[in-house]
Amino acid sequence: MEPTNPKVIRLAYLVSHPIQYQAPLLRRIAQEPDIDLTVFFGSDFSVRGYQDEGFGVDVKWDVPLLDGYKHEFLPALIDRKVSTVLRPLSRGVFSRLKGHKGEPGFDVLWVHGYASANSLAAMLAAKALGVPVLLRAESWLRDRKRSGLKLAAKDAFFAMLRQMVDGVMPIGTLNREYWQRYLGHDMPMSLMPYSVDNRYFQERSVAARPGRSALQAELGLDPTRPVILFASKLTGRKQCTDLVAAYAKLSPAPGVAPHPYLVIVGDGELRASLEKQAEETGFKSEIRFCGFKNQSELPKYFELATVFALPSRHEPWGLIVNEVMNAGKPCIVTDDVGCQPDLITDGVEGCVFPTGDVPALADALRRVLGSEGTAEEMGRNALARIARWSFEEDVQGLRSAIQKATGKFVA
Repeated sequence: MEPTNPKVIRLAYLVSHPIQYQAPLLRRIAQEPDIDLTVFFGSDFSVRGYQDEGFGVDVKWDVPLLDGYKHEFLPALIDRKVSTVLRPLSRGVFSRLKGHKGEPGFDVLWVHGYASANSLAAMLAAKALGVPVLLRAESWLRDRKRSGLKLAAKDAFFAMLRQMVDGVMPIGTLNREYWQRYLGHDMPMSLMPYSVDNRYFQERSVAARPGRSALQAELGLDPTRPVILFASKLTGRKQCTDLVAAYAKLSPAPGVAPHPYLVIVGDGELRASLEKQAEETGFKSEIRFCGFKNQSELPKYFELATVFALPSRHEPWGLIVNEVMNAGKPCIVTDDVGCQPDLITDGVEGCVFPTGDVPALADALRRVLGSEGTAEEMGRNALARIARWSFEEDVQGLRSAIQKATGKFVA
């Protein structure tokens, strides 16, 4: 076995499958000379292509998911192209953490999520080997209602989980509150913001500007009219139905079309009913359904937009908001979108309204679009705020968590 470099931290990261949002962050971490990162996946289904349950279409991401960092796919016991509590189920994590084929063992294990057999098995293996465990997840306290018995069982589970975890890395304000509730205020915490590749989305948005006229012509849009954009899965939780209903309320008089267009990017189980709803408003000619668009295509729609709206309920974060803010566009979100406390202040980077309140959503749209220059000013604020919520803060948060868990200083 080769001797380890005491100045280099060997970091193992376990996650269910390659995730398009995470790949650029992993590439960024791999650039750190004193963090030796290896990523362990339970499945490769997202690389091979799969049927996305939310979008309802076959998905194969058009951004590189595996380039730029060391990774391995753990041998599969069960792999059904889904990520659930028991899927995928893999083997071999103990031997890899201990040291494998002449390689030294790992100094730290970072796990994404705790509610899967793979995650729990990895944490148990790490504790048996004396390897500190860091945990990151999207959970928050605005959860669905549970019975007293289920809440008691959840408390018991977290009492057990606390014994296996040496530190957590909150993704934002609401996630921190969750960890404090279930793991205690004395659990070591280091903020590792839920971020996207800011540079990528900023550059792609700028590059899309010369093609804006062509996209407007393709969609049949009058360039002088503003555009309200929705871009997400067409599922019940995203509540695009509320946006269509609010859009109809922008009509200045019965039978008169709203001045803005509504552009809906995405696909899913509710597409047919949304198209019917759009027709029933009487303004279907002002609404565009563009279907699913892959990662690299989204910035041209961000650039097209005047304002973006995400009327979701129970949205643990909403990374699409990060992406749109990098295009310098204001965002309207519900108070049930997890990123809101960290990214959107009402009246500054956009607007915040109570989930399910269609008149309030219509009013928010009027606030952004009603006065000349308001959308542009909010968009500038959005771009400035998202610049402070980036991979650089993630790296610093990870370093802080490693130092707290190991006692070793990562400069």
